[in-house]
Parts: sequence; structure tokens; C-alpha cells
Amino acid sequence: MSEKRPNFIVFLTDDQGYGDLSCMGATDFKTPSLDKLASEGIRFTDWYTNCPVCSPARAALLTGRYPGNTGIRGILTGHRKTKGLPESTPTLATILKSEGYSTSMVGKWHLGLEENSRPHSHGFENWFGFLAGNVDYYSHIYYYGANMQDKTVGLVNPTHDLWENNKEVWMDGEYFTEIIADKCIEYLRKMNKNDKPFFLYVPFNAPHYPMHAPKKYMDKFAHLPWDRQVMAAMISAVDDAVKDIMDEVDRLGHSENTLTFFTSDNGPSRESRNWLDNNLDPYYGGTAGKFKGHKVSLFEGGIREPGIMHWPGKIQSGVISSEPCASMDIAPTVLDAAGVDLSNHYLDGESLLELAKGKSDNKERTIFWEYLEQTAVRKGKWKLVLKGKLIDAYGPVPDVHLSNLEEDISESNNLADKEPEITEELKNLAENWRDKIEEKWKKDYGAPNEEQRLNNFQLKFR
Repeated sequence: MSEKRPNFIVFLTDDQGYGDLSCMGATDFKTPSLDKLASEGIRFTDWYTNCPVCSPARAALLTGRYPGNTGIRGILTGHRKTKGLPESTPTLATILKSEGYSTSMVGKWHLGLEENSRPHSHGFENWFGFLAGNVDYYSHIYYYGANMQDKTVGLVNPTHDLWENNKEVWMDGEYFTEIIADKCIEYLRKMNKNDKPFFLYVPFNAPHYPMHAPKKYMDKFAHLPWDRQVMAAMISAVDDAVKDIMDEVDRLGHSENTLTFFTSDNGPSRESRNWLDNNLDPYYGGTAGKFKGHKVSLFEGGIREPGIMHWPGKIQSGVISSEPCASMDIAPTVLDAAGVDLSNHYLDGESLLELAKGKSDNKERTIFWEYLEQTAVRKGKWKLVLKGKLIDAYGPVPDVHLSNLEEDISESNNLADKEPEITEELKNLAENWRDKIEEKWKKDYGAPNEEQRLNNFQLKFR
């Protein structure tokens, strides 16, 4: 394998809260492998996902675009006729493959199940995993949505969902997080035989429901309440998998030539389906730390995520960065590091290479979000949320909410009335950006109505 160009690994977890790594503040369990990556690289305190739910967040990460500019703005259903990421939307894998890279994916896809939406149609030469939004960790069957009505297939039934290079495979009884580690090692060894650099995308499904973990991990955290015990167990298994994968990279001699990212797709789930005892209360096993919000919400708890960048000898080490960044920055950063001319590609994200080397120009950045009726914008220290959503436990949510994140990280105080000029400026920015998203969506993706835009699927909270 060539050492002339860098290799790339992107780790992504699922429904993991900002505070659920020990390097991000967790005190009731440890994540030594991910902590090591952070201590040897850059840990971002203000890292964001581009959407507070699965499919759009993944589309943004893999394309370097806002979700609305990818063709995916809602949570995709899990039946085998589900249309997903359009082939017209280039991914990081598509571009790197055209640049001579070996490309592999292991884990959760959730960007469509019909043939033209699957990983091999988006640049992955080798892929293993499941295509829907979640599966049982041991049987790899998609149960969620069972007996739900669907306009495309009529009735959604439980579906086995485990694949390798588009062929269905069966691995009953094997824990999926551990399968991911084993398969990544297999693919690394396979790619190592080529005289090419590699890109490995590792989207874990943990700690997304169903809440499953092997006994050895559950026993390790037996002192914790069940909701927190199973969360700690699932993330600990992910941490061990990351260690095994990075150890293999080192064994193959590629540690110093491999740029690695780690983040999560959205904040912690409060869905009652996380419980396994028919409890209908919101689930608090995952934590967003000091932030207000959760999965589905555009308040910080739903979109601010752990963010780690690691590249020994090439970027700063042991650095904590408070620069606002987003998952859509991963693609341009990787392409920049690979020597690809970014001007040849439509990207909303920005390369972080200069920032990672300590050469930030300190410019104030503006980042936008949209999901369902919610719209949000952050500009410097100011954050505006329009028509924000939270579970009932938070109480009433104002239609316009302005926060000063430097002074109020938990978005507890609404400053919209006290700062009318800033509120109006950010409101205009957000609405104008949203209008452009809607215009492009109707023009390029032919889905002007709400039902198509959301792919008939919304999360429900009590």
C-alpha cells in the first residue's frame, strides 16, 4: 500500500450524547481508546452534527453538504424498497475511489435500501453491515416499524438485514459491535495488499436501540442503574472495537499516515422504546452533558457532539479546540488532505486542515440547521432556534429562542426580547438560508411536499 498519500478512517456512533465519553466528561465509565485518540490529536468542544437524526446526518458527513443539498432530509424507512441517497450526489467514497483509493464501509448505512441507494452505488468497493435504521444486535433483524402501514410496500414486516457486498449473510448470535471490529480488521488487511491508500468508514449502530450488550460488559457496570448500565456497556464495547481497529492500523505500519475522525450522528435518544420493560417514560440513559435537548431537537443537546481528529505528526496533538465545526467538514478535510482540488466539488463544509495545524484565521463562522419545522443558526457566540422542539419535561418552548452560548451554554435564558437587533439579524439569516434549501430541494430532488420530504417517517416522543 502506498505511503505517498494519507489513509482515512471515519468512526461514527449512533445516538451518542455529548457527555458519553470520559474525555468529554463522563465519570461513571471510561473510554480509554477514544480518550487516547483525543489526547494525541484534537478534541473539539464545539463540534456539531448537521441534523439531529440519523439519515440526514450521515448524508451530510459523507458528502460535505447540508442535508437538504444531498437529497436526504428525513429519517428513511427500513423496508427494501426505500429510496435514499441519489446517485447524482457524490460521496467522499465516490470521489476518493476516483482518485485511486481503496474504499470500504463496515456498519450501519441508513441511506436507502433500494439498489441504487446502497453503498456500492456510492463508491464503496467493499461493504458489510445493515441498511435500515437499526437491527437486533444478535439476530440482525430489523423489527422497528413492524406492522406499520407503508404506501410503498403496504405492511412493514420484520426483515433480516445483514449484507456483505450486496449479498445477504447470516451471523446469528454474534454481537454486531464485535462483528464490526473483526470485519474492519479483515478489510484493512485486504486493502493492505493493494498498492493504494485507503478510506475506511465505520458507522457503529451503538448505542442506538435496541439496548443490547454482552454479559461481560453488563457485568462490568453492574453498579449502575439499568438505563445507564446498558449505555456504558454498549459504548465500552465500541471503545474496545476502536482499539482493535487502531491496533491493526499500527500493526500494518500505517499509524502515522492515517487521518482519523470520530463523532456521533445526533444527541441522546429520549425515546421510550429504549426501555425493554414496556416503560413509557422518556429514557435518560444517554447524556448531553450540560446541554439542553436531545435527538430530534435543534437545541445544543440534539446537535452538539463529541468530535476528535487524530493524525500523528501531521496536526496538533493534545489540543482542545473551541472553534465551531461540523460533520460536513470531514469530507472537505479528507479531500484536502488527499490533494483533491476542493473547487471542483460542491461542498458546504470547510477543510479543517489549517485549523488542525494551528493556523486558524479566527474568522467568525455561521452554521445552519433545519429539521421538520425547526430552523437554527449559530454565528459566533449567538445561537437562534426557530420553532424548536423538546420533550414535555422541558415545558413550553418559545417559537423564537436566542442564546449567548459563551454565557449560557445550556440555552436556559431566552434573550430574544432583550436583543431584538441580533434576533432579527439571525432570523433573517436563518430564514433566507432555509428558503434556498427549499428552492434547491424542489428543483433538484423533486420532493416539494411534506410527506415526500420526510420520507413518511417521524420519531414520536411522549
